[in-house]
Amino acid sequence: MARTDQSAINLRIVIEQPVVGVLHSLQAKDGSPLDPKCSREGEALRFDFQVRVGPGPKFFGDQVRREGPVRRFVYVRIGQLAGDTSSPWSRRMKIDIHDIGNELLDRAADSGEIIETTVIGTGKDGTPACATVPPTGRRIVGC
Repeated sequence: MARTDQSAINLRIVIEQPVVGVLHSLQAKDGSPLDPKCSREGEALRFDFQVRVGPGPKFFGDQVRREGPVRRFVYVRIGQLAGDTSSPWSRRMKIDIHDIGNELLDRAADSGEIIETTVIGTGKDGTPACATVPPTGRRIVGC
């Protein structure tokens, strides 16, 4: 698929209720931490990045990971994987993007606005959420 058949889409992942003091980061193309940050008082963490979306929809970009023919997701690295060697945690959140609806994709492509996906950052046991973390919300927000 030619890049001319693809639209740039701005995405944001918001991690609500992160474990205080635990480093989180996006996963860069080479697997290293990207844009590390941690919550000092329980405030939400925001990660902004851009993907390309082609017909299907099919997702492409430095943060896009694939599993099988359809599933596309973004990793958020946690603790040691985010660059904090003293952390007791070495985890990743897997946040699906292949299930973003066409209505949101079309609107973001036309307007340049951001598709914001919200997840909860603390698991039921009080430790950082990991593995596949389902969105609690998805919406369009202004730039």
